Amino acid sequence: MTCKNEDVAMLSPGEAILPEIEAAFERISRGTVDVIQAQSLREKLKKSYIEKKPLRIKVGIDPTAPKLHLGHLVLLQKMRQFQDLGHEILFLIGDFTGMIGDPTGRSEARKPLTRDLVRENAETYKKQIFEVLDKKRTTIRFNSEWMDVMSSQEMVRLASHYTVARLLERDDFQKRYAASQPIAVHEFLYPLIQGYDSVALNADIELGGTDQKFNLLVGRSLQKIYGQAQQVVITMPLLEGTDGVRKMSKSFGNDIALEDPPFEMFGKIMSIRDELMYRYYELLTESDLSTLKALHPMTAKLELAFKLVARFHGEDAAQGARNRFDATVGRKSETNSILEIILEADSLKLVDLIYNQGWAKSKSAARRLIEQSAVALNQFKIIDPNYVVVMPEAGRRHEIKVGKKNRYYLVKKR
Repeated sequence: MTCKNEDVAMLSPGEAILPEIEAAFERISRGTVDVIQAQSLREKLKKSYIEKKPLRIKVGIDPTAPKLHLGHLVLLQKMRQFQDLGHEILFLIGDFTGMIGDPTGRSEARKPLTRDLVRENAETYKKQIFEVLDKKRTTIRFNSEWMDVMSSQEMVRLASHYTVARLLERDDFQKRYAASQPIAVHEFLYPLIQGYDSVALNADIELGGTDQKFNLLVGRSLQKIYGQAQQVVITMPLLEGTDGVRKMSKSFGNDIALEDPPFEMFGKIMSIRDELMYRYYELLTESDLSTLKALHPMTAKLELAFKLVARFHGEDAAQGARNRFDATVGRKSETNSILEIILEADSLKLVDLIYNQGWAKSKSAARRLIEQSAVALNQFKIIDPNYVVVMPEAGRRHEIKVGKKNRYYLVKKR
């Protein structure tokens, strides 16, 4: 955790920190990137504890796709921690902002979604989030509740509170402007509306990914303008996908969906690199990280896969996935006649592997095979042409299938 503030120890002289508050602060801070501001968070936690009044924790998600993945679990995990401490989650579904399209990290405007599609995706979200969150401490809201009734005069007043120069401070807007790429006026409205959501909900704390930091800070600014106490902003890191490079996203083909079948989820988790595994532990579990160092990486990864599959499918399903993994992927079979390919590298690009083995006449052809879903690793189709194969530990192997004819085991040279 990195608190990028210098106000962590700014309590009044002689003011005691309640042990309960400090324990809550440490638990909430684990795995975070920014706490803005840490002093305000301590004060809000203390006031809530003394007055026995839960804090209002806002998290907003635009329902742009029907399935949530482990990247979303980073936020859901933090939300559940707040609930365990007695606070209320305001789970905001951005059905109105979803029709604008979040410009964050984009080099061009997103394609707006229809209201019907947004609502349909939102219904699936409501089902999935309660695999993690406590229904009794969760309030689901839609920002169309206040945006649909906002008058044009009120919208102009809202827009008057921010300048174009301030909005162009956003990294993605700045890059597009410098590159003479078009920025539509409605895209400027997105951070303003997301910020106004905090006003409408009178949020005490807002959680989001690091890519949302600008928008979350707009919420703080607007709350001050509208006469409210400013929310604390807590940002969480973006979880890398199975490729270990880009953030987890269905569009990148590197996601692990919360609704993936048990064996598929188990296998995807087992495919990640060892160093990424520890990051998954930190952000997706509350396991004692110090105890993991004593475990063999393969043992730790098996435990991680079991924990996450059990969380969404139950322990019986997790054990079944573990047994199937050991039987079909993890153990050598002396009777199986499939040929083994022994490799010296610890890892290599899938494109290079396919080309080097002669399964494709060129690297471009290898990329096309991957993009056409013609390549499977351990029975899971790989569609990311930048995918890196991490070789298994001694005594284990990967099964690779390229097209209809090429099927081999990959074994690391001892």
